[in-house]
Amino acid sequence: MADLTNRSLADLEFDNRFTNELPADPEADPQATGAAVRPRQVHGAAYSWTHPTPVAAPRLIAHSPEVVEMLGLSPDVVETQQFAEVFGGNELLPGMQPFAMCYGGHQFGNWAGQLGDGRAIALGEIETPHHGHQTLQLKGAGPTPYSRRADGRAVLRSSIREFLCSEAMHHLGVPTTRALSLVLTGDQVVRDMLYDGHPAPEPGAIVCRVASSFVRFGNFEIFSARGDESNLRLLADHAMRVTTPSLEVGDYLGWFQAVVDRTADLMVHWMRVGFVHGVMNTDNLAISGETIDYGPYGWIDNFDPGWTPNTTDAAGKRYRYGHQPQMAMWNLAQLANAIYPLVGDAEPLQAALDSYRDRYLSGWDQAVAAKIGLAPPAGQPVPEAVAALTGSLLDLLTKVETDMTIFFRTLGEIERAHLATSDDRQLVAPLEHAYYSPTERSVEMIAETSAWLRSYGERIDALGVSDADRRSAMHAVNPKYVLRNYLAQQAIDKAEMGEYSMILELLDVMRSPYADQPGREEYASKRPDWAREKVGCSMLSCSS
Repeated sequence: MADLTNRSLADLEFDNRFTNELPADPEADPQATGAAVRPRQVHGAAYSWTHPTPVAAPRLIAHSPEVVEMLGLSPDVVETQQFAEVFGGNELLPGMQPFAMCYGGHQFGNWAGQLGDGRAIALGEIETPHHGHQTLQLKGAGPTPYSRRADGRAVLRSSIREFLCSEAMHHLGVPTTRALSLVLTGDQVVRDMLYDGHPAPEPGAIVCRVASSFVRFGNFEIFSARGDESNLRLLADHAMRVTTPSLEVGDYLGWFQAVVDRTADLMVHWMRVGFVHGVMNTDNLAISGETIDYGPYGWIDNFDPGWTPNTTDAAGKRYRYGHQPQMAMWNLAQLANAIYPLVGDAEPLQAALDSYRDRYLSGWDQAVAAKIGLAPPAGQPVPEAVAALTGSLLDLLTKVETDMTIFFRTLGEIERAHLATSDDRQLVAPLEHAYYSPTERSVEMIAETSAWLRSYGERIDALGVSDADRRSAMHAVNPKYVLRNYLAQQAIDKAEMGEYSMILELLDVMRSPYADQPGREEYASKRPDWAREKVGCSMLSCSS
């Protein structure tokens, strides 16, 4: 077997399963003949051959060393200009067969018809030393037949956010697509950031995304909506081989159950770290159970189930933090409808869909119990007394502006002896810095918080958990560092002035989110007041 480690770019061998196993757009890639790419409806195909559009001056400004290693590349490769040329879309390596996927989707609850990769172009698929096959995809690489009225490009601000969040989520233990590189293009891209009639030029950039599969729920929906059962079956067979190889090809019900389970588990992860995706359309959920498409995302600062970072969703708040688990189930129902022709029986599909609720609720109960250091042994249900304790805590956190990340991290530092303190104000004092307006808490709120802390102490005693064991367990699941929107925006502001060091600093901080990092306390601070209404910190759009 060939050595898959320490490879140069020339050593990469592309094994393009998606394009080998599924039908291509019958219309040839116009760029092969020098013609312009035109948006159009594509029928009977899973993808279109599409070359990246060259950029003026590709320059690598950040990369993930972990992804370089995952792909089996030599660390020295990133120092070459060829790396910037390839992952900026200017050069293709032998074996690369660039393409854009065809898919549809429900957007904000409404069927949108054909969507597709409007600015993402996959370069091809390689085998890695320890992570199976991985597809390399450029986001912002130019127009495709699915670009509709857009230019296929991406701006620096959104590319920084995608690059950093992909890696931050991975290190948090959340299933996600990865990011290999962030390349500045040297071109300007015009965007209307808030859709308010004020377009302006911004620096362009391209992220190379990496995943075992980029297939979404919407890939199935487009074939089903068009009555194309033959290609629907081909796609499902491919998806099973790639994402669930333990199943026999043709076990569509077993595969759907696996997607249900993976999606439920993903929602537990999102909720436990306070992540809000912002645009959970069916074309933005992957069958692999990995987070995909980092657009108007955010981490909740103060615990607010009703918060959404997406300005487009500000009125209805369909994709707000607390509604994400329900929206995932709604999206799964659309996937079930799409693959119904392959199963031919609604009852078992409905049973698989119904299992989502129990799996999610069980996982969430376990996750919150772990966040307060009282998780039961593996395989055992959360005791009712612990579930009642976590439920009352989540209710409590919504009553006053409380920083979710800081609260849970600090709770692990409070020793059992302190929880017996009789004075209410003294008892809650260690949590003061988790509140955004500690002086505005009412006497009743302080009393309610104190009562909860004393009940918590009693439950610790009942379970016989030591301070050291509880602290260790809680710090393993409660991050100290998350990619707060204001931190990402600070990095963006500096980058737009030509200073990229904060991107690398944040990348390094988020590499160890559960560890104390002396000297980096500023990255674990509450959202500052100036960030409450600042564009990019509290308000984000899909514009990129």
